[in-house]
Amino acid sequence: MFGFLNVYKPQGKTSHDVVAILRRVTKIKQIGHTGTLDPFAEGVLPICIGKSTRLIEYLDDDKAYIGTIQLGSSTTTYDIEGEEVNYSDKTATFEEIQDVLECFKGDIEQLPPIYSAIKVKGKKLYEYARKGEDIKIEPRGVNIKELTVKSYNPESRQLEIYVACSKGTYIRSLANDIGEKLGTYGHLIKLVRVKAGKFEVENSVNLDELQTYEQVEQNLINPAIYLNYPKYELNVKELELVSHGMEIKPNQTFDNGVVLLFAQKNLVAVGKYNDGRIKSSKVFI
Repeated sequence: MFGFLNVYKPQGKTSHDVVAILRRVTKIKQIGHTGTLDPFAEGVLPICIGKSTRLIEYLDDDKAYIGTIQLGSSTTTYDIEGEEVNYSDKTATFEEIQDVLECFKGDIEQLPPIYSAIKVKGKKLYEYARKGEDIKIEPRGVNIKELTVKSYNPESRQLEIYVACSKGTYIRSLANDIGEKLGTYGHLIKLVRVKAGKFEVENSVNLDELQTYEQVEQNLINPAIYLNYPKYELNVKELELVSHGMEIKPNQTFDNGVVLLFAQKNLVAVGKYNDGRIKSSKVFI
């Protein structure tokens, strides 16, 4: 089995839970995922099966989310699972919210939540947090490409936002920072990832629809569809050379960089084009 799955991860499951379930169903150990989702979050989780796990590094990694922020209080984890620590009676206006969101667009510095899996000095941040140990957290550069209001209820003070962002962006941190900037505090109470690279929620399949080997196989996606690189069809002689790890001289030119190599429309290798030649870096036959 070779290909991608666009799985909708349900709330309450970890990304590793999804992989474990699929391994049990398919009896295939070589399964991986891209872009971990917190257990309380749901949405698109790209899955790679078989040798397609070797293609993870070539997948686009921009993300898009719909998040619901509860204004009025912040929590230790920046989300609904944490302990409330700050409160405010202020009700922000729609105009104030729009002005504040503008401050978070583009390249920004962001502090990851203390309850996260980022490693500092060999330990995950949440390990320090659980032991009550202080640790200096360095800000990380991220990019917010789009940040808009989807809905806002002044009575409940719930704000729903759409965020298109770079890899490594913490929506929990964004929710906390928006709340602080508004002067109302805030924490994330719902998060749905609607896009991960070319994997979109509209085309995702629910985990409960992947209960048999056949169901998984039926929902497999040809990796070529989701890989945004030039493609080259090998002739018989070239296929033989590639299968033995040898360079080929293609009959067309490319910009220097990654090229996908096909044989009878099947992806057989990933190569790198340089000065008129392609050297395979990963071969799948």
